Amino acid sequence: MKKASLAGIGMTSLRTRQRLVQRLREKGITDNRVLAVIESTPRHLFVDEALGSRAYEDTALPIGHNQTISQPYLVALMTSLLLGEGTPPARVLEIGTGCGYQTAVLAQLVDTVYTVERIAALQRQTTVRLFQLRVRNVRFHLGDGLLGWPEHAPYDGILVTAAPPEIPEPLLAQLADGGRMVIPVGARNLQRLTVVTRSGEQLEVTQHDEVNFVPLLRGTD
Repeated sequence: MKKASLAGIGMTSLRTRQRLVQRLREKGITDNRVLAVIESTPRHLFVDEALGSRAYEDTALPIGHNQTISQPYLVALMTSLLLGEGTPPARVLEIGTGCGYQTAVLAQLVDTVYTVERIAALQRQTTVRLFQLRVRNVRFHLGDGLLGWPEHAPYDGILVTAAPPEIPEPLLAQLADGGRMVIPVGARNLQRLTVVTRSGEQLEVTQHDEVNFVPLLRGTD
């Protein structure tokens, strides 16, 4: 991919990204690791070219197939919650690859991302996009996100970018001891960002911001 495309110009320039990072700081994001990755990741390459001028607004945008690229604040918040304050998780399961923006952010902060997408067309597009961006520590799977990816479990971290009505048991079973899951939970338009931390057989559950994600659906498409 050409350097000019990566760097961006005008409304997709580095200066525009820096203004986004400043807005995220003002909204309470303090993890400098995450902010540095948000600043360096070309979000405009993950949306339709017609929406490129809006790529660094702090808002969700459509990516087709009734899906959206998440609001940068939520990407930053969920990533920060997943990383915690200690050593970042080495192996992370992502449920909902989408356009790959959250995947690319995670891939710069952890050793390996195992990402599951249920929509075949999105997965194909994202696989090509991340290859072009030279993101090499991501493994892709077309499948039912509610089932996770048990072949590679357990995971030190699990991040879910669509909302089930309750936390799926298969995902809990794939969370390693000491691991952390970040997941929006609830009905449409009434969800809470939830963090689950495993300590042996004990699960600590904390709730954070009210959020509005697309529902986590069964099966593949």
